[in-house]
Amino acid sequence: MSTLLSFILAISILVVIHEFGHFWVARRCGVKVLRFSVGFGKPLWSYTDKLGTEFSIAPIPLGGYVKMLDEREGEVKAEDLPYAFNQKSVWQRIAIASAGPIANFIFAVLAYWSLFIMGISGLVPVIGTVEENTPAYEQGLQAGDRIVAIGDVSVDSFQEVSWQLISYIGETTQVPMQVVDVNQQSRDLTFEIKNWLTDQEAPDPMKALGIRPRQLAIEAIIGEVVEGAAAQQSGLISGDKVVAILVDGNMTEVVDWREWVTLVRENPNQTMDLFIQRESIDKTLQLVPGVKSLDNGKEIGYVGAGIAASAIPEVPKDWIAETQLGPVDALIQASIKTQQLVVFTLESLWKMILGDLSVKNLSGPITIAKVADSSVSNGLQAFIGFLALLSVSLGVLNLLPIPVLDGGHILFYGIEAIRGKALSEKTQLMALQVGMVLLMSLMVIAFYNDISRL
Repeated sequence: MSTLLSFILAISILVVIHEFGHFWVARRCGVKVLRFSVGFGKPLWSYTDKLGTEFSIAPIPLGGYVKMLDEREGEVKAEDLPYAFNQKSVWQRIAIASAGPIANFIFAVLAYWSLFIMGISGLVPVIGTVEENTPAYEQGLQAGDRIVAIGDVSVDSFQEVSWQLISYIGETTQVPMQVVDVNQQSRDLTFEIKNWLTDQEAPDPMKALGIRPRQLAIEAIIGEVVEGAAAQQSGLISGDKVVAILVDGNMTEVVDWREWVTLVRENPNQTMDLFIQRESIDKTLQLVPGVKSLDNGKEIGYVGAGIAASAIPEVPKDWIAETQLGPVDALIQASIKTQQLVVFTLESLWKMILGDLSVKNLSGPITIAKVADSSVSNGLQAFIGFLALLSVSLGVLNLLPIPVLDGGHILFYGIEAIRGKALSEKTQLMALQVGMVLLMSLMVIAFYNDISRL
């Protein structure tokens, strides 16, 4: 229910913004708007204003629409002809069709502006570990090195590092990186990449390079225990601290929760002796992890135990990078951020067309709902950032020159402006059918990816 409500909230906000763009410009061009609907289906609630526009909320929260007076959709009274959409100039129709995506971009700028005003925080990009036999290892990166730039773009957090690296996915080129070591000595590195991460679903560029962020040590203190799972059957209870594990004759001291998780995952159905502390008393328990199968067919161990909240330490202040700007600088940076996301979205789509980026990265409503719920759980700033990102994606996708979408209508009107007359109804109908098939195909792929991820 939480996920569903988060999805409805996010989609409703963005639909209102998008459709309000069409609505606002249509009215200023003298077009009569018959209905402004959020959602599809029979209205659950409606209100009609003095200009005759019905504002409604419908039960299917997968979009919305603005219905305008138009001779192509029904008979129009003679006195209403000047207010019909199809009677307006081609440039007015282009403006109305463009207004929805433009409203999405404006919203993204305002959202990022508010975030920069409030202040954005992220983890300082200091490397924790470098895996052997990886590009980062070969370049001599070491624990404690701080990444300060990717290419010619300065980075202050791991989130910014990830965004910059993601832009190189599918490419064959060089990735420049600048780092500063613990002695404040600067080094310039270059990573050679070829068809980088082309076939991967949800690619992780930092992991591909062999970089791991530094992490705080987390004690292996048990929190929630799933009823009936292996952890409960072994006698583990909330508050137990795992200090060592004996498996296959090998004793491993556990100083971090991640070590405990790794040992469990690597030993499905293997009997292990747990050495724990319970209220300062040492105890020994016997545990046999259950088996969980992953999508790739690999089997891992599973015990059904969560981490105790008290075991998670507070992040030191010097690990956090904070950016807070004044109103003018925030607006400039928000505009730059939105422009970067527009370019990134277009480049990603083009890479998918060329086959340089897997279509497995397409996401549908299920993934959007899950991310919406996660962002809501992480607070207002996370939710605003998610809305801004989704708003840019919605704006770009609607501007694609595909009939049915706003971009397809703009394409038709542009051709009309050049030719001096509109395309024939037969040609437009054929194009709309092709556009519908293409759009439905993309939706099927997105739904399939969503279900596969479940």
